[in-house]
Amino acid sequence: MDRSITAGLKIPAASLQCFISFAIMIFIPIYDRLFVPIARSVTGKSCGITMLQTIGTGIALSGIAMVIAALVEMKRLRTAREYGLVDQPNVTVPMRVWWLVPQYTLYGLSDVLAIVGLREFFYDQMPDELRSIGIAVCLSIIGVGSLLSGFLISVIEKATGGNGGDSWFADNLNRAHLDYFYWLLAALSVVGLVLYVYSTKSYILC
Repeated sequence: MDRSITAGLKIPAASLQCFISFAIMIFIPIYDRLFVPIARSVTGKSCGITMLQTIGTGIALSGIAMVIAALVEMKRLRTAREYGLVDQPNVTVPMRVWWLVPQYTLYGLSDVLAIVGLREFFYDQMPDELRSIGIAVCLSIIGVGSLLSGFLISVIEKATGGNGGDSWFADNLNRAHLDYFYWLLAALSVVGLVLYVYSTKSYILC
């Protein structure tokens, strides 16, 4: 994609991850100083919305971020086909990199809600003498998620790259199908959200 800001300045591809961090730094004070007081006045609860609602909202936003990522990737692939660049992976597709900012920003917002909510939940709901273990369990969720993510990518690579065809993660991204992967992640987010909502119905906050 076109990563140029000016004629001689380009955004490094890896630096796009910074938008997640920027979003987190921006949205945490907004959440604490703006959203919580407004929600408090509506719900009458001191925390605005419950920790479980905060986590659920974060999960929902991560799914929406994956939908946006899939749509942007579909547009990128369509642009590559329109300009005849499918078999020229080293040529810049005439599509600005700023198309990726919304999904990174939304993912940062989902992190603010889900991760912060999880840490509050495990710290608040654990007995005093086990709170350190609660934080460790919270961090282990991220580790298990990364492990499952790597496993999922390996399975998809083998399943879609057989018989000499292009896998979803082909080196030539113009022939890959990252959009399919994003749609899969969006579907898994929906399944996860449904299971989460179902399980939280029977949980009573201490």
